[in-house]
Amino acid sequence: MADSFSTDVIKDEEQLSFQGIEPALRLRVYSERQIDDIPQIRSLSQDQRFAMRVVAQVLPFRVNQYVLKELIDWEQVPNDPIFQMTFPQPEMLPEEHFTSIAELLRAGSTAETIRAKVREIQAQLNPHPGGQQDLNIPTHEGRYLPGMQHKYRQTVLFFPQQGQTCHTYCSFCFRWPQFVGRRDLRFAATDVQDLGRYLSAHREVSDVLVTGGDPMVMRARLLAAYLEPLLGHGFEHVTSIRIGTKSLTYWPYRYLTDDDADDLLHLLKRLVRAGKHVALMAHVTRGQELETEEVQEAVRRVRNTGAVIRTQAPLLAQVNDDASVWSHMWQTQVRLGMLPYYMFVERHTGPSAYFEVPLARGCEIYREAVGQISGLGRTVRGPSMSAGPGKVEVQGVAEISGNKVFVLRFIQGRNPAWVQRPFFAEYDEQATWLDQLRPAFGEKEFFFEPEYRRMLM
Repeated sequence: MADSFSTDVIKDEEQLSFQGIEPALRLRVYSERQIDDIPQIRSLSQDQRFAMRVVAQVLPFRVNQYVLKELIDWEQVPNDPIFQMTFPQPEMLPEEHFTSIAELLRAGSTAETIRAKVREIQAQLNPHPGGQQDLNIPTHEGRYLPGMQHKYRQTVLFFPQQGQTCHTYCSFCFRWPQFVGRRDLRFAATDVQDLGRYLSAHREVSDVLVTGGDPMVMRARLLAAYLEPLLGHGFEHVTSIRIGTKSLTYWPYRYLTDDDADDLLHLLKRLVRAGKHVALMAHVTRGQELETEEVQEAVRRVRNTGAVIRTQAPLLAQVNDDASVWSHMWQTQVRLGMLPYYMFVERHTGPSAYFEVPLARGCEIYREAVGQISGLGRTVRGPSMSAGPGKVEVQGVAEISGNKVFVLRFIQGRNPAWVQRPFFAEYDEQATWLDQLRPAFGEKEFFFEPEYRRMLM
């Protein structure tokens, strides 16, 4: 058994200095109850603000003062893309759902009545796509570990309880059930020892992905309590530590002027010096998120620890469904020393209908964007669907024997034997997800479907 988990804070005598950034105010966030307190939206009509409150009953809302001040162009609201990806919009709910909640609010219904209707609606929004609750939760010694997911052989996802919120919520987030106050929908690890026990028993795991929510909302000492033990005896097989985060662009002060910013950076440096590959899986959705001095300094400080920053984002209508937006964003990332990693297809959950882009259009956007950047940016893969069977990339459109088809492959699969095996689907201009595609060339089903059905039994 590996060494037990420690709660000591990592110490490092070297100072990671920076210049030019004024001390930040303490983080202030606005939730659904404080929408009318946000100074910047007071110019919006009462109807617009009421619509926001309606949607925020069902989908989570949270925004901080940095996003409000630095990232949103208020002269372009409501069409500003950062506004679209942080503030509730009425079209994010089906009309009948929007109307039902609006009527309850106007009637002054009790909180209990509204909550019951909200839960009914949330259940219809596919809160856990891709078999997250049915197939991904592992067991150890006969006990379920609801704070983890183990979908692919080499990678374990870990959800520390203290990291299941964010500095600001993205309105498109497929993890929205984490934030709506429902324990039955939430992934969260409550036992600090579970990660160690599980990894000790699974030597095939090389990568741990700490996710949420956003682990970077945690105090450095708490994050260290989960990660430091991975440096000890018994965890040599864990060679990579990934941390999924939006904090670089939604709250860069986490790495600059938060009172434990240096402790956090020392932790990253300690992990790297101990021989682990440390990667911040940074969610960056628009190039304008990277333009502030604060973000660029935060990126520099993280890179100085030896950690790598890999970037990923979904392709979203209303936000970034334009090749020039992606090419500019990737070029900026390369200039800053970040590695473009994934263009995702928006998952079928929550307000996906509002943001989804057809796969055919996604292929065009990806191809055009990649064609505008140098080889250093072509590390990015996509469009990629994190579907039930695995992570499926749409490699393009081809004509084979007179048939127009999508060319697909698994980047990751529930069965590793599926990975990198090409397969084909009939071309469909309207399809937005794997389950809407039909096999090409008269085949009755895709090659992986019989085995996947057995997994579901």
